[in-house]
Amino acid sequence: MVFRIGAGRIVLAGVEDLLTRSRSAATVAQWVEVHRLAVAGRESAIARRVGVRVARVWLRTSRFADVEALATATLTLGPDAGAFYHLGWAQSATGRPRPALNSYEQALRWYRAADDHANEAATLTSIGLAYNRLGDRRQALTYYEQALPILREVGDRAGEAVTLNNTGLAYDGLGEWRQALTYYEQALPIRREVGDRAGEAVTLNNIGGVYDGLGDRRQALGYFEQARPIAREVGDRAGEAVTLNNIGHVYAGFGEWRQALTYYGQALSTRREVGDRAGEAVTLNNIGHVYAGFGEWRQALTYYEQALSTRREVGDRAGEAVTLNNIASIRFQEGDLDGARDALREVLEVLRTVGDRGLEATVSFNMAVLLLRLERVADAIEYQRRAVALADETSHPSLDGMRAFLVELEQQGRDR
Repeated sequence: MVFRIGAGRIVLAGVEDLLTRSRSAATVAQWVEVHRLAVAGRESAIARRVGVRVARVWLRTSRFADVEALATATLTLGPDAGAFYHLGWAQSATGRPRPALNSYEQALRWYRAADDHANEAATLTSIGLAYNRLGDRRQALTYYEQALPILREVGDRAGEAVTLNNTGLAYDGLGEWRQALTYYEQALPIRREVGDRAGEAVTLNNIGGVYDGLGDRRQALGYFEQARPIAREVGDRAGEAVTLNNIGHVYAGFGEWRQALTYYGQALSTRREVGDRAGEAVTLNNIGHVYAGFGEWRQALTYYEQALSTRREVGDRAGEAVTLNNIASIRFQEGDLDGARDALREVLEVLRTVGDRGLEATVSFNMAVLLLRLERVADAIEYQRRAVALADETSHPSLDGMRAFLVELEQQGRDR
């Protein structure tokens, strides 16, 4: 059968701007009112300074829509690096990486004009994150490589940990899990050193994701279970949703579909609550994966189609490829082999654009299985050789099985 992809686990990124520190809820409410009055009175200096402080607090509790409205109001008074930066953050966090790129690039321009190296580095990291969310991991890495030496130069340990984490995220997306783990393990002690509890949860979650990718689900679950109470403690609703989703993915891997569905359902409602459209698409895809595990193909297809629409809406090309692959799997199960083949061709085209070699290995394998069913053995061998080469490059957990299938195909080819 064609392998479905429960794109399920999610790696978490982070950003840090050093502009403010959190304050009490009462003080924040006062600042919000000051900001409103400053915008109304065209007092740009006050609006910018206070807006940055409020945004900093709200971002910690996933109030992304409020941050976007706040930054937009500040920008009515003219360009401001902090407002552009926080607008980009809110856009990226809610699944709109292309608008986020535009906002971040505006922020970068103004930070550089002000010779503000710390926030220049933070913005470079955020631009890298936006490219990563668009599936362009190699481009993301170029921005992280620019940010890291600046952060070390200015002594920003928290920002260094963020960038190390996000570098791991890019390698994770490329399927280079051992390389990803190296960066995550550099980030974790720094986050503990600086007392960044929210960041610690992010990196614990990502380490769990690597172990999940390597097939060590018990180890993965242990890291996710460390991350979840920390995210809850610091009020990071978006991060908690990620962890719920990832726990669901582990249970799906165990074949405990009902338990997986419980966690995915919690994740979905939380994602909708915080307005995370990109994350909502991931969880919709994963719920489809569960129903496919039950053999309820029509129900699975309903969720996959919702996920595909949302992924296209937010510009998530890599996620689009995942869900198209899963739709191909349903068509395969229902006997529509030509429809499945067309979907897989589209998937491979997307994956070659975004450079996700690990996922391309899986989809190439799926195409080989499909072509064998269509009795096109020579074409199946060609795709399977590609699958094995990519799997070997990316330490794919199914490498041994892919090699065995290639041997079987080559034997069939000789027998004909």
